[in-house]
Amino acid sequence: MELITNLQEIVGIDSVSASPMELYCYSSDASQIRGTPDYVVRPQDSEQVSKILKFANEHEIPVTARGAGTGLAGGAVALEGGIVLDLSGMDRILDIDINNLQVAVEPGVVHSKLNEVLKAEGFFFPPDPGSSAMCTLGGLIANNGSGMRSVKYGTTRSYVLDLEVVLADGSVIHTGSKTLKSSAGYDLTRLMVGSEGTLGVITKAILKIHPLPKARTVVLASFETPELAGEAVVKTLSEGVIPSACEILDRTTVEVLNSYDPNIAIPDAGATILFEFDGTKSSVVEEAEIVEAVCKPFASGIRVAADRKEMEEIWSARRLVGAAISRINPNKTRVYVGEDVGVPIKEIPRMLKLVQSISDEFDLPIMTYGHVGDGNLHTGMCIDMLDNEQWERLNLAADKIHKTAIMLDGTVSAEHGIGSARCEYMRLERGDALDVMILIKRALDPKGILNPGKLGV
Repeated sequence: MELITNLQEIVGIDSVSASPMELYCYSSDASQIRGTPDYVVRPQDSEQVSKILKFANEHEIPVTARGAGTGLAGGAVALEGGIVLDLSGMDRILDIDINNLQVAVEPGVVHSKLNEVLKAEGFFFPPDPGSSAMCTLGGLIANNGSGMRSVKYGTTRSYVLDLEVVLADGSVIHTGSKTLKSSAGYDLTRLMVGSEGTLGVITKAILKIHPLPKARTVVLASFETPELAGEAVVKTLSEGVIPSACEILDRTTVEVLNSYDPNIAIPDAGATILFEFDGTKSSVVEEAEIVEAVCKPFASGIRVAADRKEMEEIWSARRLVGAAISRINPNKTRVYVGEDVGVPIKEIPRMLKLVQSISDEFDLPIMTYGHVGDGNLHTGMCIDMLDNEQWERLNLAADKIHKTAIMLDGTVSAEHGIGSARCEYMRLERGDALDVMILIKRALDPKGILNPGKLGV
């Protein structure tokens, strides 16, 4: 009990727990990965985080930083026990600096809350994850998440100007500055973004923001096959038309959504592409007309959303996919494995076709959906989790999906992170670069206390 007493001295008695019931609640994220911590600690500021890490480093106690636990790769799971550092209580928006086009936030701020506050100022933070209503900005930064509007606006990495990071030994550094660009030394900010808590713990972030667009429109294009849909996306992008969002929903996904909510107005087709354009009123009309013309040779149907209300309904439906997938078979459970591959734009049609062939090969229904405009595809699979044979087929299918993406010069994770779920593919995808990552990890965390067992480092 000496350890818990020391932790309580740092954060207070009520901010530390070793209750089996509470530890169980922290033993997983949204994946199937499991690992039970020995302690849950809830710091309130960076000074407390610094003291916790200094103590943990001296006693070689593993520390796993955690936000909302919405991750899909086991990134916030304490595989080796130790401390789970729950940062959700550090949830203040510290400063909104419109004149400098930036905000300062703590890691526990929920994504949608930030955008609600910014909307009143006429601005927004562009990364748009499907878990916006739940995920925290610290977790989003740690995984370099992105979401539906990354085609035009890019990933979270593009919006992080500066991070306050507590290193493994408890020392605190700032990685960047408030300037919109800098050439001063190594880019430590980008090193930390996507590092999944293996190099340090983020306690503050300065983020770049954008003015809200004056107008938006959504074009729904239907296709007989996902492959044709992929060809239309490649053609659209190569014509120089860059939508703010470009999402694919295959037939199974649309059927599931319509079953989940019959009022969803997405056409039944082999695949549907949702193109969103934003900007001025005239520019979105012009871009919608161009994409209609480009898609016409490929599509079986094209229409423009009638009004803002329908657009909101369409995006609300898109955000439901993860939950609605259980409607494939109510007796089966969605398993997040192999769900986050990314491929170069020109390989989208081929990847879509190969996913279908993998589905046929293993006799396993696979929903394909995701951010097709930047090559990021999510594959949803449901199985009876008590059936070992179905687990075996699912793992074989996921392995083939991962290796197919790498074969096409793609990645096994475009936004969800490596965590522990995809460590085995890091050498295959990154080659000798993984050795450089390991050297960086050892330099910054020589005792290996920060989120051990993740990222293959």
